[in-house]
Amino acid sequence: MGKVIDITSKLNSTKETKAILKAPEAKVLDITEARQEIIDSERREVKRTILTEFIGAFTVLPEHGLLRVAVYDISDNGISFDLESGKGLFPEGQEIAMRVYLNHKTYFPFVVKVNNSRYIPSEEVIRHGTSFVKGTINDVALHHFVKFIETVSANLKTDDGDIQVSNIS
Repeated sequence: MGKVIDITSKLNSTKETKAILKAPEAKVLDITEARQEIIDSERREVKRTILTEFIGAFTVLPEHGLLRVAVYDISDNGISFDLESGKGLFPEGQEIAMRVYLNHKTYFPFVVKVNNSRYIPSEEVIRHGTSFVKGTINDVALHHFVKFIETVSANLKTDDGDIQVSNIS
């Protein structure tokens, strides 16, 4: 084992040095949580951008048909969507069958439970926060779909009007 050399006796015995040696330990702040909140916030903004134009989402109204909704945000735990204010709202606790369309004919269904709904005056919509009902249809597909959206969202680029070529000779 190595030897430990005590240098405290060699230090100047000024008031400042003594104060430093006797000062209480400084508190170390953990910024991990704050950093993760910033990352999640940035990720949410990207997801919202892609989801409003990337997929079609509908709620299934028994005996009425499909009602289009605008997906606002999605995560492993749930999805939030907007409904035009004139269309009404879903009450808290209600389970809703939903469909996410990848094109005009292909979709996968899932079930959500409404956690909250609130009117957003600036957008004239009612935003519904929901959680996925586990153990129902398509749990695995939904998990992979959310991961796909998160991965794609992290690498999005904006098309600023690149020139397209129609024919190459």
